[in-house]
Amino acid sequence: MEGDDVDMAAAESTEADLDDMKKRLKEMEEEAAALREMQAKVEKEMGSVQDPAAAAATSQANREEVDSRSVFVGNVDYSCTPEEVQQHFQTCGTVNRVTIRTDKYGQPKGYAYVEFVEAEAVQEALLLNESELHGRQLKVTAKRTNIPGMKQYRPRRSNPFMRPRGPFMAPYFFAPYGYGFHG
Repeated sequence: MEGDDVDMAAAESTEADLDDMKKRLKEMEEEAAALREMQAKVEKEMGSVQDPAAAAATSQANREEVDSRSVFVGNVDYSCTPEEVQQHFQTCGTVNRVTIRTDKYGQPKGYAYVEFVEAEAVQEALLLNESELHGRQLKVTAKRTNIPGMKQYRPRRSNPFMRPRGPFMAPYFFAPYGYGFHG
């Protein structure tokens, strides 16, 4: 008889645990539904419910607008600061931003981008092509807009130790141990 009491107590305990779990699951589902409702409300208020393609098109249009107000400046001296580049282009119009590109070690790459507030300033800046800054002749061109997924074609480098093999062409043979042919 004692075994039946233990089994009965275990069954009641398991049943109570199961009811408790069902209760917690129901509470979690209600909380998740409330969170989804709140998120939908916030998105509706902010007007941010738009598909990713429309967002990408908007950002691409924004990039193109910024690029229409920017110039590329090549052959910039490595010791040049953004403030010096800004002063050089100040006569063209109001400079919004100067970006001097650097490599992964923080060393300047030798070129910069100058963004103006007005698009008309780009034409004035192009007149500064071949002007000097820090004793170097600058190359100023209008900034082009990169189109995602459109990489420029670069031919593959061939192995300098190989030559093209056509019909009846033998491969190169190198002398062993680095010695040349003796004749």
